[in-house]
Amino acid sequence: MKVPAKTVFYHIERTIKTYRKFSRQNFLKVVDDITVDQKLVLQYLNDRPELSQNEIAELVFKDNASLTRMIDLLVRKGFLDRSINPKDRRRFHIELTPKGKEILEKLAPVIAENRKRAFAGISEEELVQLEQTLNKIVSNLNKA
Repeated sequence: MKVPAKTVFYHIERTIKTYRKFSRQNFLKVVDDITVDQKLVLQYLNDRPELSQNEIAELVFKDNASLTRMIDLLVRKGFLDRSINPKDRRRFHIELTPKGKEILEKLAPVIAENRKRAFAGISEEELVQLEQTLNKIVSNLNKA
């Protein structure tokens, strides 16, 4: 059996954590109060406003309670507005405020630069192969 630090899963996790830390540090240079996960929620709501809270939770790998707390915080920060859904009073309608859209605009060049730095020296072919390999792992695990 391999030592955990020698497995591919260790390296995947280390890569993700390193990238998130790097991204957060660069976010703080432009916006003083947002996390990577909060930015993802804003981006999904901006790009696909029809998504339900459950769908967003799945996309950002959070449970519903965690996402609800995150949305509450984004509302308090003034990045989101929440109102009762006119079609279903049991649900809420959530949308970006002008401040939320401004945050996304400020972060767009930072994200582009983060990705450029992360993928430096990696060919498009290597990225495609990596994505295919990771998708195979997910597919294998979903079959179980």
